[in-house]
Amino acid sequence: MTPCIFQISISPGGVPKLPIPEAEVGPMGLVGDGHNAPDIHGGPDKAVCLWSQEVIEQLREEGHNLAAGYAGENITIAGLDWNTVVPGIQLQLGKLVRLEVVSYTTPCRKNMHWFADKRYSRIHQKHHPGFSRVYARVLQTGTIRTGDAVAIAAHPAAE
Repeated sequence: MTPCIFQISISPGGVPKLPIPEAEVGPMGLVGDGHNAPDIHGGPDKAVCLWSQEVIEQLREEGHNLAAGYAGENITIAGLDWNTVVPGIQLQLGKLVRLEVVSYTTPCRKNMHWFADKRYSRIHQKHHPGFSRVYARVLQTGTIRTGDAVAIAAHPAAE
């Protein structure tokens, strides 16, 4: 499977974020997306939150009530080895948008109700490597659409 954008999600603030077919990605993230706690979420280094559809599916198999957008991610990617998505990696989304992963996210208490055992730390990078969402900064703005190709544009090891 060629890696692609599985879902684009926004909300006026809070979770879940709901699917939209396309979005304009500006320097501060997806146009129309809001945050209930802008001191914690958002800003240039947390402009876009990304996650893996395969990770979501694995968590669902464990009995957790998750779906794309539920944990607050803006872009859910399918077909990309999520273990390669580390701080410093650059991703090309569609023809124009380029993002650089800056950090792993810290799970928010607001996600507790998606987890069968209420242990939202299940998606914390320290406790369960490879299951965390990531924050990215926008290097190149543009429009993205569901189904757009996703590619690794630069890897931190190559820099």
